[in-house]
Amino acid sequence: MTAAPTTPVSRDALLAQLRAAVGPAHVLTGDQATRRFRKGHRTGEGPVLAVVRPASLWEQWQVLEAAVAADRIVIMQAANTGLTGGSTPDGSGYDREIVLINTLRITGVQVISDGAQVVCLPGATLDKLEQVLAPLGREPHSVIGSSCIGASVLGGICNNSGGSLVRRGPAYTELALYAQVQADGTLALVNHLGIALGATPQEILTRLQNGDYHEADIAHDAQRAASDPRYAAAVRDVDQDSPARFNADPSRLFEASGSAGKLCLFAVRLDTFPKVPSTVFYIGSNAADDLTEVRRHLLTALPELPIAGEYIHRTAYDIGERYGKDTFLLIDRLGTARVPAAFALKSRIDGFFERLGVRGLSDRVIQTLTQWLPSHLPARMRQWRERYEHHLLLRVSNDTAEATRAFLASYFGGSASGAWFECDADEGRKAFLHRFAIAGAAIRYREIHRAQVEDIVALDVALRRNDRAWVEQLPADVEADMVHKLYYGHFFCHVFHQDYIVKKGVDPLAMEHRMWALLDARRAEYPAEHNVGHLYVAKPALADFYRSLDPSNSFNPGIGHTARGKNWEACCDRPGGWSKAYSE
Repeated sequence: MTAAPTTPVSRDALLAQLRAAVGPAHVLTGDQATRRFRKGHRTGEGPVLAVVRPASLWEQWQVLEAAVAADRIVIMQAANTGLTGGSTPDGSGYDREIVLINTLRITGVQVISDGAQVVCLPGATLDKLEQVLAPLGREPHSVIGSSCIGASVLGGICNNSGGSLVRRGPAYTELALYAQVQADGTLALVNHLGIALGATPQEILTRLQNGDYHEADIAHDAQRAASDPRYAAAVRDVDQDSPARFNADPSRLFEASGSAGKLCLFAVRLDTFPKVPSTVFYIGSNAADDLTEVRRHLLTALPELPIAGEYIHRTAYDIGERYGKDTFLLIDRLGTARVPAAFALKSRIDGFFERLGVRGLSDRVIQTLTQWLPSHLPARMRQWRERYEHHLLLRVSNDTAEATRAFLASYFGGSASGAWFECDADEGRKAFLHRFAIAGAAIRYREIHRAQVEDIVALDVALRRNDRAWVEQLPADVEADMVHKLYYGHFFCHVFHQDYIVKKGVDPLAMEHRMWALLDARRAEYPAEHNVGHLYVAKPALADFYRSLDPSNSFNPGIGHTARGKNWEACCDRPGGWSKAYSE
């Protein structure tokens, strides 16, 4: 435990301490040097005193200790790939300077229990975890999606991220090693990892970093879970009048899980999952009820849950095909491992030209080049796009493929509204890759059509499990303010991503609030899996959870529109309104 701050520490004195801990090259100051860390992947930006990049867990502790003792705000960040701005400052309305600790240099995935579990350090990415587990025939909680842009494992836990896999539920663990600032301002290291590592912070963190422990040091406590053990039963219960998962669900808020940066994480321990052979079916329909019946039958009648069920509306299909082509081709040709570097390069190029007053140049150049390339999608997918409004990508394990095949043949036999086909390996891979590429396509569309588009209102929404009216019907006055509406998501979990491309001159903040009212009337929950960040308002249970974790409000203050001041005082005006959220 470290004592509470007693005397003020000057800016220069604190910077000297930080440089002594990690080396001068890894303490970044100034707008240009810190831009890619203090500006969010999609939203959020603000000033920082410094960005500090420790190379070890012990260095991370020393940086944290110095910042807390100096009474500065700490924002923890790994890959900075979040979609709601939760790992960057949000404007300048804070009562203390910010030290942003970026942990990507602290890599490490430690396989334990013969591969059944892993211990992940702060810089471990989902992509790296997937690579480590592949030779063992196992998978992490999430594959594709966030892993493609280099998202961190710990970031997923902090945000209860959802993912596309029906059997696994939100990212969750009750086994973590973290630091916490207590009510009296003291800093404590809490080892709930279930691994005996010693007594002092230096001993615990150094031994963990070096993997200096044995199987006998690992406790297998049935009282603490390393994944969500309840989700499979919850998602099968299709008649429940509540969502299967959403970020503010109190039953899935536990220490590190859902903490949204209100703790400083050093490691998490997670379950892994067997990789099973699978088959992909592609379903199209002009009747939403068809997809409802498919979902309800397959969730309740199969002996094993489907692996994934991804929905794409025709408009989202079209926008993704045209404006997500470069993302698709990058992953298809070079694999997911190259994507983080490509995103980082694009960010540096954009930053350079923005300083010259030129915005969105890389997007315009990429779009010009890719629009002349031939279609990258399989012929049968393109045929289904012409015929059907609603598309469902269904992946099942091979032991349930025959039952799925028989059901689809029976249900759609002679149907005038829908049809299906069984994908070959290439079609199945490209169908799911297209679904992922859609997620960033609205941003590209906005950059190319700035003269017509004011901004994007992006929501991720959890509908009730028994909700058959899942196709949104907007009031005419709301519809009139839209350029496009993109609907896609994790259909079997009833989690939808809804991107509204708003016409020039329409206030996006007012539009977002109108959408919230419509969702409240449908008794939906939001956000479903991207967490509140600085875009959504944390509901009371979530805000109370944040206060319990961080009573002095030292970590990531203001998250979920909560108070920004020390000890949760409402000290500061929240700057900027909507203009920061998607237009920066």
